[in-house]
Amino acid sequence: MKSIFLKNSFLWLVAILLLSNSSFAQNLFFERIYDETLSQASYVIGDTETKEAIVIDPKRDIDTYLEIAKANNLSITHITETHIHADFLSGSRELAAVTKTPLYLSDEGGKEWQYDFPHQGLKDGDLIKIGKIIIDVMHTPGHTPESLTFLIKDVKKNPIKAITGDFIFVGDVGRPDLLEKAAEQIGSQEVGAKQLYHSIEKFLKLPDNTEIWPGHGAGSFCGKSLSNIPQSTLKQEKLTNPALQFSGKEADFVNYILKDQPAPPKYFAMMKHLNKVDRPLLVAVPKLAKLNKQETDNAIQNGLNVIDARPKSVSGKGFIKGSFLIENMKTFSTFAGSIVDYQNQIILIAEENQIEHLTRKLMRIGMDNIYGYITNPSDYNLSLQKVKTIDTDTFKSYLENKNIQKIDVRTENEYKSGHINGVENIALNTLEKNLDKINKKEPVIIHCQSGARAAIAYSILIKHGFENILNYSGGINDWMEKKNELVE
Repeated sequence: MKSIFLKNSFLWLVAILLLSNSSFAQNLFFERIYDETLSQASYVIGDTETKEAIVIDPKRDIDTYLEIAKANNLSITHITETHIHADFLSGSRELAAVTKTPLYLSDEGGKEWQYDFPHQGLKDGDLIKIGKIIIDVMHTPGHTPESLTFLIKDVKKNPIKAITGDFIFVGDVGRPDLLEKAAEQIGSQEVGAKQLYHSIEKFLKLPDNTEIWPGHGAGSFCGKSLSNIPQSTLKQEKLTNPALQFSGKEADFVNYILKDQPAPPKYFAMMKHLNKVDRPLLVAVPKLAKLNKQETDNAIQNGLNVIDARPKSVSGKGFIKGSFLIENMKTFSTFAGSIVDYQNQIILIAEENQIEHLTRKLMRIGMDNIYGYITNPSDYNLSLQKVKTIDTDTFKSYLENKNIQKIDVRTENEYKSGHINGVENIALNTLEKNLDKINKKEPVIIHCQSGARAAIAYSILIKHGFENILNYSGGINDWMEKKNELVE
């Protein structure tokens, strides 16, 4: 009789726990917001019963989160970040200002890595309560010294989801060299790599079914081989993530993780600074003014930055000398941040229906200083230039000509993986530093993968007084389609 009672009691306990977890799952609001332009993920997590919610790593155009909260009858009660970001300007302070909500930010990593504005500090082992939802704070340094991971726990206090930021991605881990390469913290990359190794060792002890929800996907410069899959599990990453195969081999991990990391965009240093210090807030997407001819003429004479965001097939037929030909595509923000001066005002050239989208892209990297826009330079009687393009056959005919310089403006890693024989590499983000390596007297041919970066490079060279430039706009894609070979 006693054994039957104990058995029944055990079954009741199991049933209660199952019901509790089921109730937890039903009460958990979880939404991933993904900005494809910067390959950046943010999260809204809430309790549908108490209507409380936390936002993790918000982008700067915060209307997205306000709309989510309103649509789901949630109140944003907490705002936090996984770390001080280098690749985008966080919207945490804008969101806090609008919602009157406290900021909960890392106080780990030492004094050098503290936020320079008021916030409530988070330390390893702290708990954040969102209604009945418990989020455990885990210090996971390596990518940055102050980096945090947020563990969402079930009623049995087991982690079910990990918001990992730039610590662990699907297929990769966060690079530890950015502080040295982008923020000039000399000597920090090896220290960061060792910290990252020990953070991974700690993380590997979590349950295998822990879901991993990272801060970035493929296309981000925060790692070298990120997947485009939004979410994984620890079990899956143990099996397939190359960076998680070094348990017990710290030196081998350090060598692996520091090798072949892509060159970071120039604007990363600015983002690292602006995300750490107090700065002006921008709580709404600005409405830009359309400029008249006089305003446009004056702006160009005064040296304002002109970004021509029209398709390269359009801008190539007539662009303003000195403008940057940065087509409005997925990577617009990255290219703009890499080559445009933050200290100067900007004029945009684009169709009317693209202006708000472009404004959002620029504000996400802190480029708020936009004077206005125009839609078609031809309407303003401006002196325009055409991009001189050549096709594959013409390009091939010039390959043996020693007097014609041929430049591939893709990244160093892309170039090493396969390039056209006889073509040298000057990556786009280093072009202005290497103008002395480019011949001003003889013809110069530039190309990239698909033509977008070559158009930007063309406009940069024209801006700096180079006149005899040819653009092999088809690039590597066209070269390969015509069955031509590459060399390594």
